[in-house]
Amino acid sequence: MVIVILVAVFFCTAFYVLDSLLFGAGLRSAGGMLEHYLSFDPMLITDALPALGMTIVAVLGIVLTVVAIIVQLSSERYTSVAMMFLREPVHIIVISFYIIASLCAVWLSVTLRPDFVPRSLLLLVMVLTSLGLAAMLPYFAYTFWFLEPGNIIDRLRGHAVRLTVRGFDVQPPDNVDRLQGRVLEKIEEITDIANNSIEGRDKIIAGQAIDSLCEFVVEYVAMKPPDERPWYRLGDELRFHPDFVGMDTELQQELETRHLWVEWKILHEFLRVYSEALESMSDIDSQVAIDTRYLGEAAAAARRTDLIRMVFRFFNSYLRVAIDMRVEGTTNSVLLQYRMLIEELLRQDLCEEACEGVRFMKSYGFLAFEDELSSITEIVAYDLASLCQFAHREQLGCDEPMLRELLALDAEDASQTHRHYRGLRGVRKAQTRLAVYYLSKGEQMKAQLIADDMSDMSEEFRVQMHDELLRQAPPHFWEIVDRGRNLHYLAENERAYLDRFLDLIGDPAR
Repeated sequence: MVIVILVAVFFCTAFYVLDSLLFGAGLRSAGGMLEHYLSFDPMLITDALPALGMTIVAVLGIVLTVVAIIVQLSSERYTSVAMMFLREPVHIIVISFYIIASLCAVWLSVTLRPDFVPRSLLLLVMVLTSLGLAAMLPYFAYTFWFLEPGNIIDRLRGHAVRLTVRGFDVQPPDNVDRLQGRVLEKIEEITDIANNSIEGRDKIIAGQAIDSLCEFVVEYVAMKPPDERPWYRLGDELRFHPDFVGMDTELQQELETRHLWVEWKILHEFLRVYSEALESMSDIDSQVAIDTRYLGEAAAAARRTDLIRMVFRFFNSYLRVAIDMRVEGTTNSVLLQYRMLIEELLRQDLCEEACEGVRFMKSYGFLAFEDELSSITEIVAYDLASLCQFAHREQLGCDEPMLRELLALDAEDASQTHRHYRGLRGVRKAQTRLAVYYLSKGEQMKAQLIADDMSDMSEEFRVQMHDELLRQAPPHFWEIVDRGRNLHYLAENERAYLDRFLDLIGDPAR
């Protein structure tokens, strides 16, 4: 804007000075040229004043037309953009500036007299008109920037954060209800952006919306006061909301008692987006799982075990939906994030909660086993074995309960179909890999526990598994997958213990 005005002033001044020097009588000094320019003749500017007034009014019309079209197009895709636009201070200031300049121009047009020119008012309108013309391009650029989806999402999240901070300190129930309703509105608007973007196959915007919800709830968990506040109670705005009105009374009381209604709402929106994208955009489902893990890690850092268990429930819901729909890729991604969350719980010395998560993983691994999704069962077995290794390597003292869950994964008869048989082989490989690790670390008792569980293996099965495990090379998988690692690869220092472990299976002299 400044550059445009300076360029215009430079050329106008340069050519006016040139004309004054060439054709002006006695105009040689700068003061004389300026005085000559400002000597407005009432009889000669009668046509210029109406044109000056119409110019700024025309500019106002152009600005309103362009902005209205842009806002309308955005409103069809994103909820409440129009109100957000009208409440933005920059837009209010710019439109007010154009209206004020137009009013001044209209009023100037009727002030001219044969013997009088309102020089100050005329100069003011000239300056306002110049600024209005120069401001068109940067204002259009700002409007486009303002309506970018990422900026809309960030603005909604920031507004939700500010409303939440106010809600912590508000005491009157009516004010708390109103703030709770507005926070719900902002959360759902972000979810609508994500779902609309999924329908339009716009992965970038959908991902930004999901990340924004995650950033909001992680910040909320970090800053929420531990003491009792009216904000934590379910007000009328919440109780009559569609997501809460059909909720079981016991669950409502749990959310109030544990101060978890905001976290539950965000996780519920995650589940909604997850279900929307399940069959069309697997990348979005993976991102939902990642952001759910971030919330679980924030809960672990804050020692919020109740929130950790709520995160487990939603992870379980992700797995249930994906297994029922037989979407193996998404199930694999969710299991990976589930395992990474449990590893973080182990780092935070939350062994009881970690073992609870392992039990859930085992349950859904067995569910996949029943549905003949053998690859999912094999992945669950690998994850459980990896968690046992992690807990043992970090000397956390809780790997034995997780080991028993791994051994229970294939407790039922799996000889019904060929796919069941493949799933059993994958589980046995994971168990064998863990047993070989234990032997390499001198844990004879735990390796023997695994060998006892595998005592019904036939000699032919043992030979096949021996050959398959030794052929697992290189350590990284030969296809592009999220995990990247060959599930049953044995390190060189572990391969020497494979035969030793297989000899333990069914050995009566042990």
